[in-house]
Amino acid sequence: MPKASARHILVPTEEACNELKQKIEGGTDFAEVAKEHSQCPSSAQGGALGSFGPGQMVPEFDTAVFTGNVGELQGPIQTQFGYHLLEVTSRED
Repeated sequence: MPKASARHILVPTEEACNELKQKIEGGTDFAEVAKEHSQCPSSAQGGALGSFGPGQMVPEFDTAVFTGNVGELQGPIQTQFGYHLLEVTSRED
């Protein structure tokens, strides 16, 4: 069964998500941005969500994690919780 590890940043608006994406693409550390801005409890771990399999996350998030490239910043991804920036840190098939 496939497994992935990812980290993310959750914010309420697409605008905020895009602003944070620009900061990270400009060289600001993902984990620091997550700690400062993410509204998810995972912010305390720099946005790290640990390891999980397909179907354990909401569909939009799940699709991005299991189809996107490892190490590539993805987003904004809209879910019922808000807007996410996502980075898959590892994936096993």
